[in-house]
Amino acid sequence: MTRPKRIWSPDHYHHVVSRGNWRANLFEDDLDFISFLNILHYTHRSANLEIASYCLMSNHYHLMLKTKEASLSKVMRNVNKYYADYYNKKYQVQGHLFEKRFFSKPIYDLYGLLEVSRYIHLNPVEAKITDAPQNYRWSSFPFYYYSQQQTPDYLNLKPITELFSGKNESKQKQNYCRWLVKDLKIELLNK
Repeated sequence: MTRPKRIWSPDHYHHVVSRGNWRANLFEDDLDFISFLNILHYTHRSANLEIASYCLMSNHYHLMLKTKEASLSKVMRNVNKYYADYYNKKYQVQGHLFEKRFFSKPIYDLYGLLEVSRYIHLNPVEAKITDAPQNYRWSSFPFYYYSQQQTPDYLNLKPITELFSGKNESKQKQNYCRWLVKDLKIELLNK
């Protein structure tokens, strides 16, 4: 039985999820998280990858990404291969690191962009790893929340922030953060 062909729309963002084999950890320490983010940086440079939201959990990751030049399958094959090579060498293991091929779903409308971004950013809160998404280091949410943070080159906040009113990007970020946590009992700091 053949797998269904993956949908790739170069003009749309896609929600991408990949999980560790047998739900085992993909990230054991801070260096693993940093190495994965470095792979995203390298992939951005080589394949013009653009990410609007991400969250790296211990045994899986979520990306909301767009790639115009190379197919989604090619880009994600490279990201997962480079990371698996790094992981297997570091921990001196062999075999499959990832459970199966990655999940992906195109996002065709603005409401979908917002809801997927919210889902991604609230993942560590739902998993009870943190009580506030801005406190989770391995997510893009701190780049929305803390205006002074230097944004990595692969991360483009505008597709999300431009959906919110505000006289400048800082105010748009603040409004996104308020919207994101509207159902949580989290008090946002005044910016």
